[in-house]
Amino acid sequence: MTDAGAPPNSDSAGQAGFSLGAQPGTPYRVLARKYRPSSFDDLIGQEAVVRTVSNAFETGRIPQAWILTGVRGVGKTTTARILARALNYEMPDGSAKGPTVHMPTLGVHCQAIMESRHMDVLEMDAASHTGVDDVRQINDSVRYAPASARYKVYIIDEVHMLSTAAFNAFLKTLEEPPEHAKFVFATTEIRKVPVTVLSRCQRFDLRRVEADVLMKHLANIAAKENVEIEPEALGIIARAAEGSVRDSLSLLDQAIAHAAGTVKADAIRQMLGLADRTRVIDLFDSLARGDIAAAFKEFRDQYDVGADPIVVLSDLAEFVNFVTRVKIVPATADNVAYGETERVRARDFASKISMRVLSRMWQMLLKGITEVQAATRPAAAAEMVLVRIAYVADLPTPDEALRMLEQNGGGSPVVSGGSAARSAPAAPVASAVPVRMPTSSPSSFGGAARPQMAAPAPDPQAATPALRVTSFTQLVALAGQKRDLMTKAALESDMRLVRFEEGRLEIALEPNASKTMITELARKFELWTGRRWTVIVSNEQGQPTLRSVNQAAKQEHARTAEADPRVQEVLSRFPGAKVVEVRRLAPETPDSNINADYGSDDPPDGSDADDDL
Repeated sequence: MTDAGAPPNSDSAGQAGFSLGAQPGTPYRVLARKYRPSSFDDLIGQEAVVRTVSNAFETGRIPQAWILTGVRGVGKTTTARILARALNYEMPDGSAKGPTVHMPTLGVHCQAIMESRHMDVLEMDAASHTGVDDVRQINDSVRYAPASARYKVYIIDEVHMLSTAAFNAFLKTLEEPPEHAKFVFATTEIRKVPVTVLSRCQRFDLRRVEADVLMKHLANIAAKENVEIEPEALGIIARAAEGSVRDSLSLLDQAIAHAAGTVKADAIRQMLGLADRTRVIDLFDSLARGDIAAAFKEFRDQYDVGADPIVVLSDLAEFVNFVTRVKIVPATADNVAYGETERVRARDFASKISMRVLSRMWQMLLKGITEVQAATRPAAAAEMVLVRIAYVADLPTPDEALRMLEQNGGGSPVVSGGSAARSAPAAPVASAVPVRMPTSSPSSFGGAARPQMAAPAPDPQAATPALRVTSFTQLVALAGQKRDLMTKAALESDMRLVRFEEGRLEIALEPNASKTMITELARKFELWTGRRWTVIVSNEQGQPTLRSVNQAAKQEHARTAEADPRVQEVLSRFPGAKVVEVRRLAPETPDSNINADYGSDDPPDGSDADDDL
């Protein structure tokens, strides 16, 4: 869009190449129109487009059609008018003999083209002219030579709105137009334009303008308008515009009217309904420390002054994203579009908080924002989102939990500090016991923060007394008791028992079994039982796996149940019904077998005298 150069209707606009000469008493023109670019030098953030067009003009490789695409407000229509001006640029003395991107002063056709009143430059809004008749008029007029300019230029805005018949009517003219005709299309929905049209055009993707570039642009315009504005306010406007120059100028126009004087950051936040950035960072800090009481107070204070709960969570998510980017690319914190406080504190958080915590906070905020939008009481729903973030966001992943269990010999895992600094526990009694990671203690939700402490690595020989294991099924049950689910699943489904002695296990592996786990079995068994173990992989066939035995037993139970006369009567009354599962109604009497202590789905021999439907 516009550059730091003089606006088209300013006193110095003669050097920029376009002047409307606004007179006293004329109606007010919004900034987006007042500072609309008039040459390629005025465009900001579109260096690739300018370089390509410039090289094409210098080498004489000018296509018959361009298509410009991008989000709203990045300068598609304006660029199309500048292209039309460059194609027809001609000095009064006749010094310019062909198309050029260098237009230091007004040419013969420039002012009429930029004001959309030149008879050889036709602008059509495809949103209101969608039919084949509108395209037929262009096809009929394109045969005639231009009246005064070098080229006839047809600018069609929002070209994706044309009907299928209109696009088809355009194809032949677009492929082989007369030498004096050029087409410039603009669209925000490039995917809706047929491929047959795209293949006949040179495509230019106008990119979003970076926030720091927008800030400089807005600062120059504010200086020309004699408006004082805080740099932080410029950053807020630039980020809210999301890369759209027109949106940023519209917001600046609104901010000037809203402030009625010096434009301050607080006024911009109030105008846009945004939360105070510093207070959002304080809320993030409270959540990272697990201080729910402080987080609730901060959120309620923002809510009481009029902040929308959804906006608070959205700003919180944006800051989480900023901290994550600073952690990955530290140079991100040098972006002047963010305030000094925001950049300094983001660096501090990025050095303390792990990527796992930031990732989980981001995921929970995304899900929480959706929940708040659908809730009948948004403030209460937002508070519950904050609770989940503080108490769940720093939990370990499943593989980390298993690793912690292994390191602690199968006992309760403890938190050894964590990545984020946490506040002291509120209740001294709660801090006397380790915290179990799989589920949070109900009493921990009443304090200001969940307690956590460092625990020394236990000595396997001292922590675990010698335990006798006399069968393979007891060994599998022991893995389940130690919560080592991966080892338990591997013993049940991937390994066939060949021979078993206390301290010695000989097994055969299934074809899809992991070979790397064998080296860990002996170490784990020794850690669990307090005895040395030897694990041998045999080439013998071995017994069936425990999982296959259990599945066969379940199938046998189902067949036995189906043979029952009462079940057959039920199945006959409900055609298509079948026995899906056989469940035990009464538990078996516990015995001294370790299998009874830890509970298996079925005994290894497949017997189940108490099964019923």
